[in-house]
Amino acid sequence: MSTPQNTPVALVTGGASGIGEAVSRRLASRGVRVGVVDRDAVAASRLASEIDGLAVSCDVTSQSALNSAFGEVETWGGRLDVVHLNAGSVGGQSGITDLDVEAYRRVVGVNVDHVVFGLTAAVPALRRAGGGTIVATASLAGLVPLPGDAIYTLTKHAVVGYVRSAAATLGPEGIRAMALCPGFADTALIAHVKEQFGDFPLLTPNDVADAVDDMLERGEPGECWYVQPGREPGPYGFRGVPGPRTGAAPPSLSWDS
Repeated sequence: MSTPQNTPVALVTGGASGIGEAVSRRLASRGVRVGVVDRDAVAASRLASEIDGLAVSCDVTSQSALNSAFGEVETWGGRLDVVHLNAGSVGGQSGITDLDVEAYRRVVGVNVDHVVFGLTAAVPALRRAGGGTIVATASLAGLVPLPGDAIYTLTKHAVVGYVRSAAATLGPEGIRAMALCPGFADTALIAHVKEQFGDFPLLTPNDVADAVDDMLERGEPGECWYVQPGREPGPYGFRGVPGPRTGAAPPSLSWDS
């Protein structure tokens, strides 16, 4: 099947289920060709066949595997315009009075390493396309503490800080980097504790896909969009940190020289 070279192409990690599936379907409905990247090869293939996309099986904690996935999607689509780094994992431990180091390394690998590896893999492809957008799924726990899971909170705060910093570098090149910060969503990530929520309202994956739609349409570099049930999604307003009393501007640091 031949497609025009200017048809937009997206890559979605964790794209075969939950929020990733909803975003993949939404992008496809907008005429975007979608590379569905997921560790579950069967689920990725099933979704890709339904949306005329490309399925790529990938361990997102591996830099080489992610680089290969990005290359495969760009070669298939002829370009890359949108990257949604959505794969994620819960911590499953407090990380305060207990620490399973293997589980800790796993959640950091999925929630942090994957975003760093994914963003650095995305940038060359987006440059070749003349610009584009990167959306990293963080969490409301990237903006406020989640006392029951300090490890998960740590990783999502890391995503928010990384994206905000990267955006300042990439924005002048026409590459928007933004973070998506949804509250509790009814996905497999909370299935094991869902009964504890009782009547507490949960987001649906489509609610979050709506927010991604809005971000792609009008989001600005470095913004971190909250998503909460019954509220219009929008960028979180960070308070400025007081500077030194001298009033001097902060240094613009570069480690390349």
